[in-house]
Amino acid sequence: MANEIGSFELNTGAKIPSVGLGTWQAAPGVVGDAVAAAVKIGYLHIDCASRYGNEIEIGKVLKKLFEDGVVKREKLFITSKIWLTELDPPDVPEALNRTLQDLQLDYVDLYLMHWPVRLKKGTADFKPENIMPIDIPSTWKAMEALYDSGKARAIGVSNFSTKKLSDLVENARVPPAVNQVECHPSWQQHKLHEFCKSKGIHLSGYSPLGSPGTTWVKADVLKSPVLETVAKELGKSPAQTALRWGLQMGHSVLPKSTNEARIKENFDVLGWSIPKEMFGKFSEIEQARLVQGTSFVHETLSPYKTLDELWDGEI
Repeated sequence: MANEIGSFELNTGAKIPSVGLGTWQAAPGVVGDAVAAAVKIGYLHIDCASRYGNEIEIGKVLKKLFEDGVVKREKLFITSKIWLTELDPPDVPEALNRTLQDLQLDYVDLYLMHWPVRLKKGTADFKPENIMPIDIPSTWKAMEALYDSGKARAIGVSNFSTKKLSDLVENARVPPAVNQVECHPSWQQHKLHEFCKSKGIHLSGYSPLGSPGTTWVKADVLKSPVLETVAKELGKSPAQTALRWGLQMGHSVLPKSTNEARIKENFDVLGWSIPKEMFGKFSEIEQARLVQGTSFVHETLSPYKTLDELWDGEI
């Protein structure tokens, strides 16, 4: 295994940097400093979404970083995501225009459908009565037009099961470049990994450390005895070892932090590797999905009556 896995190639020919800064739950007033610190440390990939409510602040920081000559726009890889209230095809271009305006950019490097779920336009919460029927192929056609326009250099999806991704690929003129999903040593996604590999779709892992700062996700991914043992043997932290596992699995990782020391620690995952015999131990870790999407499931009001339907058995 080569030590350097600085990027992965997408089916568009573009390269996606292997480590990105996640900005979910990074509060306004804090997220800007985190992005500035990350770029100065060497991160070239920033993972955003309109739903996170912080793209305006990130845009101001990006503009300053460009103006100050810290980094050139073409060196950065910026991802954003369309929210569930904007999935009606006529709303799709407007959603991207708003994100570009907020981020003060002419294009994003990757634009994703945030979930295979649609919510009523103008609603802010996940009440079952706000869940709408979804027509993924029609929304995808609108996403393809954004790719054609150059405003989204690549398009993809997030939180799609193997089956939903397979259905999309069958109907797509422009195949998705990426499926961004929860992925860490305690939710390894082997089936999805294999499918993505077979179709030339890059898997990108969010919550690669299991969301330790999230109150509603109860998990101790970093306290796995296997992870702790391997980390100790390598002289690395459990977080660095979990991230390195992801890179050696072949997917990019999106650790989120607003703490500069941890942002730096999370980036120190190149130049060393987990030896094969240690890597094999990761198969012993008990598996559990943390982000379940329970809000999108309802017996009568949602297209998904059960979690099993939302994830097509990958639960």
